[in-house]
Amino acid sequence: MLRTYKAILHDDHVEWIDKRPDQTQPVPVQITPPEDIALGPASERGQAMADALAALASQGTFATITDPVAWQLELRHERSFPTREP
Repeated sequence: MLRTYKAILHDDHVEWIDKRPDQTQPVPVQITPPEDIALGPASERGQAMADALAALASQGTFATITDPVAWQLELRHERSFPTREP
């Protein structure tokens, strides 16, 4: 059975509310915010995303990536499938 731990997500870190998991190593998690959290109008979210992407582009964040597919495969450590080209 999966255990649930209550926490608050602050930008890029988690603040535990109740007990925290007994983990000494990093562990993958899935965070599902409650549906009642207001995310704002879609037009504002879209503009915020466009602004963030423009900031990344202006800093040359991904300029060194010459082959995006190879970069993503390496990053995700995907294995090849016999019926699918990488």
